[in-house]
Amino acid sequence: MPLRYGANFFIRIFFHNMKFVDIAEIFVKAGRGGNGALSFRREKFVPKGGPDGGDGGKGGDVILEAVGGVVTLADFEYDRRFQAGHAGHGAGAMRTGANGEDLKIFVPCGTLIRDENDNILADLVEPGQKFIAAHGGKGGRGNSHFANSSRRAPKFAEKGDPGEERTLKLELKLIADVGLAGFPNAGKSSILSAISGAKPKVAGYPFTTLSPNLGVLAVDDAKVVIADLPGLIEGAHEGKGLGLQFLRHVERTRILLHVIDLSQPDPVSTFHALINEFKEYGRNLAERPCIIIGNKIDIDGTAENSRLLQEEAERLSLPYMSVSAVFGINIPELIRAIADLVRKTPEVKPDYDPDEIIELPERKAKKSSREPVKILRLSDGSFRVEHENFEKSVARINFEHEDALQKFSQLLKALSVEEALEAAGAREGDKVYIGEVEFDFEPEISS
Repeated sequence: MPLRYGANFFIRIFFHNMKFVDIAEIFVKAGRGGNGALSFRREKFVPKGGPDGGDGGKGGDVILEAVGGVVTLADFEYDRRFQAGHAGHGAGAMRTGANGEDLKIFVPCGTLIRDENDNILADLVEPGQKFIAAHGGKGGRGNSHFANSSRRAPKFAEKGDPGEERTLKLELKLIADVGLAGFPNAGKSSILSAISGAKPKVAGYPFTTLSPNLGVLAVDDAKVVIADLPGLIEGAHEGKGLGLQFLRHVERTRILLHVIDLSQPDPVSTFHALINEFKEYGRNLAERPCIIIGNKIDIDGTAENSRLLQEEAERLSLPYMSVSAVFGINIPELIRAIADLVRKTPEVKPDYDPDEIIELPERKAKKSSREPVKILRLSDGSFRVEHENFEKSVARINFEHEDALQKFSQLLKALSVEEALEAAGAREGDKVYIGEVEFDFEPEISS
């Protein structure tokens, strides 16, 4: 099974740390099924040698799989079209064609998959979770399948079905137990480094982190995943700055750490401005269990700001801790507080009803052949025959084979298509369409 990374893969690895992408749209197409074979074996006293045409193979599937260690959909900015392998055709001596190769596409854990109409198809949360985005086409049957007592030498075989194809919308919502939230330069990256040993890029400038950094906090036998998410600015809920791109990733975290820079004036107002962004965004983010962290307590003059912020936290019945990420002040106490709160807090339920997920069947259930066909009269005076099962059967006919028209005539009779066309006003010579097949209506052919 090929692993699809796309062109310029090694170049993109280099740039991943510089560009964070969490929305993407891709087109996937499964492989076509192989055609069945029209073949006869050479055997004495057997008419035409006896049919021995093998079946075509099955087309390859397109499979999306969640993997750890990836936190961006950046690859899909370059490669947006994906095609699985086509199957081999059947051959004589009852040989079946080779199946097409499946195409596996890796996506980050936390990738939500929607169709063109925004219906949820899958939510890949855990590493190894898979979703078959497009099923390969079924192989056509060889002529050996159509031999019977009255037709001992069938001179036709089926074509393979086309593979499924669809456009998919990918939306990444990072999977983490803890989210570090705060305005730019609050020291979130430094706190992540101090409590988890992660090594994010840290600099003293008032600009936001452009991509998430993940760290793992090991406490006893448990591992707590912490995300330093792209920083907020006021108006983020309206899409300003990274805006919605940040808030989307808060949705899955169990608890939030609100990091406030104590060296800045009026930390209480800063805290409320931060909380207001969550309130405006909605989805109960403002009510998520949290710890307020006053950072940079090592800087002169921050003690009074810390006292004011602590009083506000007590008024709101929220836990508060003052720390210095740079000098490690109160970091062990913060680690214990984080671990205790994570243990008490259950995992966040999906923000959608699981019943909303539409399961794609491998192949849609066939409509009964007894269900009448539907005839549509087109604006140019031609006619279109609609019946899903019938259309698929016609599409499998290989009209290059000698007995193909006889098979087609039998299908028309089985569903009384000629009678339905005449009832709809069709006359000899009118154009008729069945799927991609076009023919002139001549009632005497199928009578």
